[in-house]
Amino acid sequence: MKQAIVNGIIHTGDEILNNGVVIIEKGIILSVQNEIPTDIEVIDLKGSHLSAGFIDIQINGGEKHYFSQYPTEETIQDIYESSLKYGTTHTLPCLISSSKETIFQGIQAIRDYRSKHKNGVLGMHLEGPFLNPLKRGAHSLNQVRKPTNSELEEIIRYGKDVIKVITIAPECFTEEQLDMLLESGIVISAGHSTMTYKEAQYYFSKGIHLVTHLFNAMTQFGHREPGLVGATFDNEAVYAPVILDGAHCDYAAARIAYQLKKEKFFLITDAAFLGRKVSNFKWENFDAHLENGFYRNDEGNLAGASISMDEAVRNANQHLNVTIDEAIKMGTCRVAAAIKMEDKLGKIKPGYPASFVRFNNDLSKVESLIF
Repeated sequence: MKQAIVNGIIHTGDEILNNGVVIIEKGIILSVQNEIPTDIEVIDLKGSHLSAGFIDIQINGGEKHYFSQYPTEETIQDIYESSLKYGTTHTLPCLISSSKETIFQGIQAIRDYRSKHKNGVLGMHLEGPFLNPLKRGAHSLNQVRKPTNSELEEIIRYGKDVIKVITIAPECFTEEQLDMLLESGIVISAGHSTMTYKEAQYYFSKGIHLVTHLFNAMTQFGHREPGLVGATFDNEAVYAPVILDGAHCDYAAARIAYQLKKEKFFLITDAAFLGRKVSNFKWENFDAHLENGFYRNDEGNLAGASISMDEAVRNANQHLNVTIDEAIKMGTCRVAAAIKMEDKLGKIKPGYPASFVRFNNDLSKVESLIF
């Protein structure tokens, strides 16, 4: 049955419509128009805002489970259900550097889950294991490794229909191995890397147009060696996601990055857990505890984010000096474009999923609406 969403401020991703009407049926947007049809069920927004649901392409856990520890359908459901509470309707559960067996287990769990649930779980983000150990961050040194042709071939063959994004340190790859990945269709993100500016520009020229968490786990900008951060700033084709929690990235640094990247700037959470309900976490060589709202390890270093997408979007509005509409784009259509899904989600337009976030004037209250 067709439904009409009315009496709201509609952020389509292309424009803002006051009192626009969104017609939906069977989970799909049919049209965006001005008139309310007769003899149709009406959903009254009562003056609130509506946009496409937030998209988080790097989330490690829900409110209970951590995907790399328990790469199961139960964890995926936890991530999905938890994300909905914060306006995120589409996710890529992230598996960090792990054994080949665990990677395959995660791939199969996503595949099995998606065969049963037609919702916003888009696939998987494989972060590692082919990273530079000097920039491994919270990844276990026992799992970070150089790729071999055989392991890379196996991962691509088994997972290319599930893995939507893979984070690698390109300098650890041979040309043959990098070409393998580029030809697979998986979106490659450069991160956990010691690349110089020139090396980064070379790999960008080959077709890598995304980096994993700008500023974190990469070579920094310097006036004599601009590093991976500088290469990202200096290349118009490269998307730059930021963990906008004030700790992983100072708001001033994020403002500078936004001014340089504009439409290529978007938001991720990289959340270890959502909702700050897990206060202590210990797994193999990884430990984290909540301290003043942030996860830190026993050495006092940041050990995963605790932010949700609604917080990230709200922080963008408040700290980057941008409008709510611009902040919303950083969590919706620009994320979709970064993973080459801009023709499928991230906007309110005909043919796109009827998955929305409803919010008030200052983004302090959000609600996912799934049809």
